[in-house]
Amino acid sequence: MQPHGPETMQRAEASGGGTRRALLAAGGALALPGCSAERIAAALTPTGGYSVRRDIAYGPLPRHRVDVYAPDAAAADAPLVVFLHGGGWRNGSKDTYGFLGEAFASRGIATAVPNYRLYPEVRFPAFVEDCALAMGWAGSAPDLPRGPRVLAGHSAGAHIAMLLALDPRWMVAPPAGVVGIAGPYDFLPLRRGGFMADLFGGTDRVETQPITFADRPGPPILLLHGLADRTVLPEQSERLAARRRAAGYPVQVVTYADVGHIDIIGSLLAPLRVVAPPVLGDIAGFVQRVGGLNPDVQGG
Repeated sequence: MQPHGPETMQRAEASGGGTRRALLAAGGALALPGCSAERIAAALTPTGGYSVRRDIAYGPLPRHRVDVYAPDAAAADAPLVVFLHGGGWRNGSKDTYGFLGEAFASRGIATAVPNYRLYPEVRFPAFVEDCALAMGWAGSAPDLPRGPRVLAGHSAGAHIAMLLALDPRWMVAPPAGVVGIAGPYDFLPLRRGGFMADLFGGTDRVETQPITFADRPGPPILLLHGLADRTVLPEQSERLAARRRAAGYPVQVVTYADVGHIDIIGSLLAPLRVVAPPVLGDIAGFVQRVGGLNPDVQGG
């Protein structure tokens, strides 16, 4: 078990752990390529209580498209989460994440899920530039709630989100807060000859690492990680948090026992939420706090 500082919370395993583990295994379908994950996630996602606008252009290129999920009768000042998908910087699509839009809508939170360009079509920093463009769009686009913007991402998306929040090059529209879900933030040096060295333009480029900018001013940060994650180790979140704390900036780490890399995002699927760890509640509570909004939002 990792040592935890005063702003770190470890969630115990929920009661009925065997059932919970079995259901979270179903969430592992999100790791499958292409339309399999989309079909399975869509089949498990309720269709009521929110509306969806798909394929809105936030920029000029084919991957510059975003889907927006809005709760029914959303307040004009409702918060908006901009969620960046994972996939190792070379896979992934907004089309898989209807379950996430529904989850946040159930808590009164609107969600924008953009696509961004992927490797090998592009290399660093093009995908960061795309997401900065999407954040700029979210800050001023019409027909969006006017509440606080919170940036979030899973895995590679969390890496991009932290760069957007901490590296001053990308702060075109600073978010009210940022949520990193199972993200890699400090992973140098890279293996020479591997795809990541090609993706990031070298084996030891510190400007590709969010932890490089951890002592810079930035928004409040929530870091979520499963202690059973073997794809991106929990130490990634702990190291970023330690650097932020040392610099005097607010950060909270929440870890979940017996939760892996895909489990943590799969826990937002509607049928799993009653037995999964409270990832949705932890994110929703953070969004409400950083936005200064009423935390008593109903939903599942």
